[in-house]
Amino acid sequence: MSLLHLSTPHERLALLRKTARPFRDRATEHDEENSFPFDNIADLRAIDYPAIVLPKTHGGLDISLVELLKMQQTLAEMDGSTALAIGWHMGITQNLGQTDEWSPELFKEFASDVLTNGALINNAASEPATGSPTRGGKPETTATKTENSWIINGRKTFTTLSPVLNYFVVSASITGSDRVANFLVKREYSGLSIDETWNSVAMRATGSHDLVLDHVSLPENAYLYDLEPGNKSPRGWLLHIPAVYHGISIAAFDYALNFANTYAPNSIASGTIAQFPAVQQKLGAMRLNILQNDHFLYGVARKWDEGDQETRESLGDELAAVKVAVVENALEIVDLAMRLVGARSLQANNPLQRYYRDVRAGLHNPPMEDAVLISLAKSALNSHRDNRLNHPKGDHYVI
Repeated sequence: MSLLHLSTPHERLALLRKTARPFRDRATEHDEENSFPFDNIADLRAIDYPAIVLPKTHGGLDISLVELLKMQQTLAEMDGSTALAIGWHMGITQNLGQTDEWSPELFKEFASDVLTNGALINNAASEPATGSPTRGGKPETTATKTENSWIINGRKTFTTLSPVLNYFVVSASITGSDRVANFLVKREYSGLSIDETWNSVAMRATGSHDLVLDHVSLPENAYLYDLEPGNKSPRGWLLHIPAVYHGISIAAFDYALNFANTYAPNSIASGTIAQFPAVQQKLGAMRLNILQNDHFLYGVARKWDEGDQETRESLGDELAAVKVAVVENALEIVDLAMRLVGARSLQANNPLQRYYRDVRAGLHNPPMEDAVLISLAKSALNSHRDNRLNHPKGDHYVI
């Protein structure tokens, strides 16, 4: 069955949940073997998951950001690595369908490939010398213009989903200038290879290997656009990142609930440990954090879905704050779950220890916490300063 043939978000979520249920059992194997979940990606392609974010004019469903996040959360409850990996394709593709970053002809070709073949895309921006691309470092990957082509040379790190990607959006410095631009690189181009370097303790199954570009010749229309330094417009699709960590924390909470309701050591006369206030306090604290995450994540996503362009441009602080808050709460949820379960949570075959490792990866996904906090502070200071000038006798800061 295809998600494209279902008419309601409820029906689509039910099919996705049914499809992804086996991912939970496979997650242990992929984590232990540091292997890529080709089986999971094949299952998602079989129900046309990569295509549902396409515009209706291109055969997709043009689903809302809220629905996308709910689906990503559901996948993460089963397997965080699979959810984070496919989430990059989902978010980027949704954004491309809602903007004019590419030419209509190029997007039409790409969309047709996604719809027909389940083609996948991701950005390739990180490099060893630049660190996170959000820090603004200039890429050492180069693009050299010839008479009728571009020649790309370089290495990109952390190229998530690399074992199955069909398209790579590569940032490169244009030789002979100060310009930096994005280029569309197809997997079949000669000189492109994947160096299997990914060996992290967290999100081990994302396939975030190095992309190696050795004199890759691109057609002229592979040039997409120049990257301008400075602040970028708010990007709602990046909420796919906190949605994943929200899902992982819910999985940890569910495990803790089941443990509390079933563990009955012989040190107690009857019932389970769920009757003890200390256990209930931990469960209550976890539930509180989940409620906070749920309302913050989906509240901002609804603002994005329902807002016009002006409203969306004003959501930068909130979008960034969601990621930081959700990840921090998710870390606490998983920690509390492990404290409740005790030493057995550290056993290699216990999923809590994987949740603990995976959720910490959120600290290193964009946007970075330090940059977000500084941005929030500057916004508050500027707002306070402006209000003092405009309303010297009134409230000086209004959220």
